[in-house]
Amino acid sequence: MATTPGIHKDFNLAQFDHDERAIINTISKEWYVTNSGHALHFTQASTYKFILVKPTDNLQHAFNLERELVCVFSPYDDFHPRILDAIGKAQSHFPHLRVDRICSLVVSKDEASEQKLRQLLQNDTEAQIVVPFTYSELRRPNADTHFFRNRLRAHFYTRDLFASESPLKTDLFFFGRTDLIHQLVDRHRTDQVSALFGLRKAGKTSVIYGVQRALAAHGFYSAFIDCQTPAFHQRRWNQALWYVLNEARAACGSDVRLGLESEFTPERAADLFEKYFLKLHEAVGKKSILLTFDEIENASPGLSPSAHWRDDLDFVLFWQTMRSLFQRKSGLFSYLIVGTNPRCNEQPKIKDVDNPIFAQFPRIYIPRFSSVQTREMVRRLGRLMGLDFDEFVYSQLTEDFGGHPYLIRHLCSAIHRIADSQRPVAVGKALYEKAKKQFIREGRGYFEMILIVLREHYPNEYEMLKFLALGDHKSFDLFATADPAYTEHLQGYGIIELQGDEFVFRVDALKEFLSREARFQRLNLTNQEKWAEISERRNKLEPKLRLLCRNMLQVFYGNADAKQKVLDIFGKARNTTLAGLEYSELFSPEKGQIYWEDLRKMISKHWDCFKHIIGPDQNKALRHLELINEHRADAHAKLIAEDDFQMLRLSFGFFEDKLKQFSE
Repeated sequence: MATTPGIHKDFNLAQFDHDERAIINTISKEWYVTNSGHALHFTQASTYKFILVKPTDNLQHAFNLERELVCVFSPYDDFHPRILDAIGKAQSHFPHLRVDRICSLVVSKDEASEQKLRQLLQNDTEAQIVVPFTYSELRRPNADTHFFRNRLRAHFYTRDLFASESPLKTDLFFFGRTDLIHQLVDRHRTDQVSALFGLRKAGKTSVIYGVQRALAAHGFYSAFIDCQTPAFHQRRWNQALWYVLNEARAACGSDVRLGLESEFTPERAADLFEKYFLKLHEAVGKKSILLTFDEIENASPGLSPSAHWRDDLDFVLFWQTMRSLFQRKSGLFSYLIVGTNPRCNEQPKIKDVDNPIFAQFPRIYIPRFSSVQTREMVRRLGRLMGLDFDEFVYSQLTEDFGGHPYLIRHLCSAIHRIADSQRPVAVGKALYEKAKKQFIREGRGYFEMILIVLREHYPNEYEMLKFLALGDHKSFDLFATADPAYTEHLQGYGIIELQGDEFVFRVDALKEFLSREARFQRLNLTNQEKWAEISERRNKLEPKLRLLCRNMLQVFYGNADAKQKVLDIFGKARNTTLAGLEYSELFSPEKGQIYWEDLRKMISKHWDCFKHIIGPDQNKALRHLELINEHRADAHAKLIAEDDFQMLRLSFGFFEDKLKQFSE
């Protein structure tokens, strides 16, 4: 049924003052005013009124506003942050399906309310869209028939709702993982332990926050233990038990007195942990507490940055205590382990001692988005930003980015940046492909962020992905046969899948990224392909080496002395020709005549200038430079042996790694 402007027949105008009634009358010319709300009291001197308004059909279509919006009145001369609390409080009085949680309206007496609101929300990526108006604007009917539409456009279309880097702490912009949250909550409520795994930026921490919100809504408590902080992993296992106990108390908001950390000696820690947890259990009404251990790799054997967790038995002793108490005292607590990889759950022995949590819980990987979930998120946020996505785009996004919400959101953010600023705008195949190419070309940081844990902690799995990206199925299969857990993990992450008898990428964008990153590791190249690679890498490396020499000599000697030291390396003829150039011009490809061998001599003769960047082995560095110079462009006719080519790759790799930060 069509929604037209007006005021509901049961609306109670009598509870509003003269100015507010005039404002409501103005609003009713463009909106359908449905509910008169009630007063929201915070202090004796702080009270807000609100109403509900429903957008008319044209506003619904333009801004994807299908539900009613809260509109709060701020009758004070100064705009206070508390009005955001008033919005939340007003929304909480109505069912989720009735009132929009992402958008709301504010009418303030403060003429500077719009500027103050922007300052208040500018660093909060999860803040809802709050559209401000002033009393003076709305006390009289506005002659501008597009007044409300233009104000909404100014606050909807300029904000990038996709560009969120931090885990989502509220459910405002949370999509697609509700079933997983319910599953984890149900496991806790039935006294079962759980584990959740997935790549970085897959949304694990957002799910943890979702679990905490769901438990709190049912009156349960949950404690978040970040294993990544030195406050946890720098402690020995016995001190870590005290830390967990203290975090649990804080999460419950209890002031129950617990033991001192110094009491938790290796001999007494397990008994004291049980004693004080039982005491806390009584203090919180005998409610089971969920203990969530995030970034578990940081307190795992072979992986932790702290030696006692990495190389000693702290992991075993800690989890012996946790598991024993969990099994003996039902309803006291359960735990949720969160990380990238289930390795800590798969090792039967740790230093010849039984692993206490070996096979203790099912391996739950954070699921990828389906096309339906992608559509729900992208359509909702996109239309609020004036982006009208074609139906084709939702399935293509899911296929190209494997249902990875972080990559999907940032690709949509790229679409927002390059799309026409005159909104709404249609997002079809052409705009999608343009944004995708730009994102893959410029989005190296996004892909590295996702894969960095594999590269640093699980290098075999990372190498397998590179082999697969390069089409080297033989090398991939060697790893897969050596340990089937590798492919199980990669499938669990949602990166690869088995098609027929061969593994393929599910995330095409990651395949493209890895194939570019690993393109200099391809095997069985023709002689022509080898020389093409050599030429490409040398042409990219030489300007960086030139810049390094120019900068470091200048830093150490100053312009005049550095120039003379460079000229001294040249022969007499070049010295005479180039002496009139400025120091920086000597290194210019257009004006100077500096060759690769000149750069090698500069580094050799003035090693102290370079050793902190290239060092410490001078002979090794110079040998790499010599090897690269031996394979110059004029040698292309020669056949290059495979062993020589692999040595040359090592030389290029050595300097490419050292000079990452240098560019012309």
